[in-house]
Amino acid sequence: MSRDNSDRTLARRTLLRGAGAIGATLVCTGLASASSGDAQYLVSTSNAKARQRIERAGFTVRHVLAEGSVAVVTGPAGATDELRGIGSVSAVTRDVTVELSPPEVDADASSTPGEDAALRDLQWDKDLIRASEAHEVATGDGSRIAIVDTGIDLDHPDLGNVNEDLGAAFVANDDVPEIGPGDSGYHGTHCAGIAAATGEVGVVGVAPEAELVPIRVFPADGGATFGDILKGIDYAAEIGADVANFSLGIPGVQQPGADLNKLKANVQRVFQSAVRRGTVITGSAGNDSGNLQQGGGFTLPNSVPAVITISATSPADTLSFYSNYGTSDIDVAAPGGWYETIPRTLGETGEPDDIPYPFNGVLSTWPTTLDSSVELPGYDFISGTSMAAPQVAGLVGLVRSLDADLNANQVESVVERGADLTDGKSGYQFGAGRVDAKETLSLVDDT
Repeated sequence: MSRDNSDRTLARRTLLRGAGAIGATLVCTGLASASSGDAQYLVSTSNAKARQRIERAGFTVRHVLAEGSVAVVTGPAGATDELRGIGSVSAVTRDVTVELSPPEVDADASSTPGEDAALRDLQWDKDLIRASEAHEVATGDGSRIAIVDTGIDLDHPDLGNVNEDLGAAFVANDDVPEIGPGDSGYHGTHCAGIAAATGEVGVVGVAPEAELVPIRVFPADGGATFGDILKGIDYAAEIGADVANFSLGIPGVQQPGADLNKLKANVQRVFQSAVRRGTVITGSAGNDSGNLQQGGGFTLPNSVPAVITISATSPADTLSFYSNYGTSDIDVAAPGGWYETIPRTLGETGEPDDIPYPFNGVLSTWPTTLDSSVELPGYDFISGTSMAAPQVAGLVGLVRSLDADLNANQVESVVERGADLTDGKSGYQFGAGRVDAKETLSLVDDT
């Protein structure tokens, strides 16, 4: 596809209904309940006897996480104090339900890629991080990437590296149990392709020979519970995943006194346990243009030390206008799509060689059962920090394929040292910098 704007007329369009309309974010919709109608709780425990004591008290333990230190428990509403009174229980928090908020873009692009277009040529994101050059050194062979999300399209021709047998679904109120780890929406399939599409037909991921494991935590209609999201991360560590990607985060910058802060300790316990077991965790920074470095603000689940938190960059290597930022949270940046302003994204301002909308989003795999907005069945462009995080997950797969013995902290270190655009880990927009796959791999032997 030509990237020359001279033969296009880009219609004036409304890009966003709100900041949460990029890629997909999570909207907190209320307190979590199990399919039985019982309330769901996150329970911190101090020893292995807690589960038996909780069950003897009449509660049900759905998941045991973080090597036994966190339990997802269901029981009557209003039983927080009763649970706290059980021996070996140190803290109790009501779980919450979160739903994906899909993009709401009203656009009418005047042209689409031709029938014979080479889709790799549309993957500007892979050019920026020098993925093709990195593939001369490593392709991810032998590494395992878990996608904790809506599942993955198990029939996509560019996702033939999915391990369906290891795939799992952890969904409290599952309305599509028959699909197992298949995609209940679109988000997980898009993230999976960014990380590790094989390039068999249309697009290539950062680690095209890595193994993908789909871990579905969302029903087709409704929300995921934090308990199930945490179970997905815990399961990724249990099966020895080299990296677990979650492109999920509650929108808005939370303040230290917020109710959601009560969940933070359990998130940290589960994530730190996964990291101890060798699984690197990559997470999206959030799409609220939010400042995470002032006043103790945070987002969940990514604002814990165990996560590599990733901001989103544009085709011009600028911070995408929607991306959260802040030295306290951002570890590295990666291509997520769109430009630093809405007018430049729409082509109303900018440079002559800017990529036109919607092609300045990130192209990746799309469920074959859904329509493509650019009339490319099985592929579509969307943008967000959701798209930035799996770029880094794929890079972790490349690193681990070169040296499987590196621990999670060593992997994060080499990714940060290989990043570009900033001097050291100090940039409030990009952390250590925008990732560079070729440079990162050149540093693995020195780690």
